Amino acid sequence: MTTISLPAVPTEGSLSQYFREIWKFPLLEKEQEQELAIRWTEKGDVDAAHQMVTSHLRLVAKIAMGYRGYGLPVADLISEGNIGLMKAIKKFDPDRGFRLSTYAMWWIKAAITEYILKSWSLVKMGTVASQKKLFFSLRNLKGRLKIMDTGELNPEDAKRLSDEVGVSPEDVSYMNRRLAARDLSLNAPVTQEEGAVEFQDTLVDDRPDPERTVGESEEGNFRRTLVQEAMAALPEREREIFVERRLSDEPATLEDLGSVYGISRERVRQLENRAFEKVQKHVAQALADTAAAV
Repeated sequence: MTTISLPAVPTEGSLSQYFREIWKFPLLEKEQEQELAIRWTEKGDVDAAHQMVTSHLRLVAKIAMGYRGYGLPVADLISEGNIGLMKAIKKFDPDRGFRLSTYAMWWIKAAITEYILKSWSLVKMGTVASQKKLFFSLRNLKGRLKIMDTGELNPEDAKRLSDEVGVSPEDVSYMNRRLAARDLSLNAPVTQEEGAVEFQDTLVDDRPDPERTVGESEEGNFRRTLVQEAMAALPEREREIFVERRLSDEPATLEDLGSVYGISRERVRQLENRAFEKVQKHVAQALADTAAAV
């Protein structure tokens, strides 16, 4: 997309000025949005694209604020979300009949969650989807089940959470430690009582030896590279459906994607399965070739 000038997101300090600026941009009526989208897609009218972007900046801010509990600057989350918004507008098809906000929401969330995951270096090849789901749902689950956020989970709470998300208590405890370690100071007291032990005193170093860690890291990087190569070879529509259905923390429904692409639920399912089979086959073949060459 041609470069579009947007209000600058402050790298530090208060975001209030930025919020005041973006709230000045008017929201679009459906007819206005349709007209602007046609001008952009058919004539490449940059002014039309600019109006579409600016009218949805507050949507980006609202979505980004929902992810502010992950210890990352809100300004960075908004900037990533804005990139997702512009990608959505580039691919938006006004003839499909749905509003831009509905379509853009998926792209904004995808951009923000991808940034968060990269920042946290969360990788467990083979359980990527479940790890993502657990990462982005654990906080809300702890609040809903009234589990105190004090750092380490006791076995009973870990079991309650594992039953909710369908993963092992060990995975829940591991993810909880990853989240807690980012949010809490190591010198923070576990409780408010005088003389309470500090959080660092409760930590247990159960990490594998450095050699094993390096090996697992290299293997993980290799597998991720293979998956990325396989995805790059997919047709655009198959790749987008594969990401939304298999790699998103909140997978899109078949109905939603059918509406986006103007196809039936069954056709979306077929494209998803075909993409998955291609990725799986590529990775398996590459691993087999590597093993044979060793």
